[in-house]
Amino acid sequence: MCLAGFTAYSQTRITWDTLKDVKFIDKYSKEVDAYYYFPKFGPSVLELNGKEVVIQGFLLEIDPGEDIFILSANPFAACFFCGGAGPESIIELKVPKDHPRFVMDEIMTFKGKLKLNATDIYQCNYILENATVYQ
Repeated sequence: MCLAGFTAYSQTRITWDTLKDVKFIDKYSKEVDAYYYFPKFGPSVLELNGKEVVIQGFLLEIDPGEDIFILSANPFAACFFCGGAGPESIIELKVPKDHPRFVMDEIMTFKGKLKLNATDIYQCNYILENATVYQ
């Protein structure tokens, strides 16, 4: 009984509004010879770095064969990649190899360890490590 209570306590349910505590600075990347938005995370988001969180959104299949999935505040037609939102509206999902089959734009809830990324232009600013479907 005590363990179940501890597990529930260690998970923090967040919303997309929570992740809006970030500002972006347009900086040049020599590596790719282009300008990119680099995040400056606010205090409420910094507190979540490395913590287990739970969040609901739209599942986007970027490359299912390579297990590249994104959770988005918006469906694919209005997501960040299509110009309808900012980079704070998506989370890269690092799912286990034995994950269930996903369906594009399905509303799903995931739990995992939130990792903030302010430097690697090849990954999203928000990454959910060990992401599993949350019931």
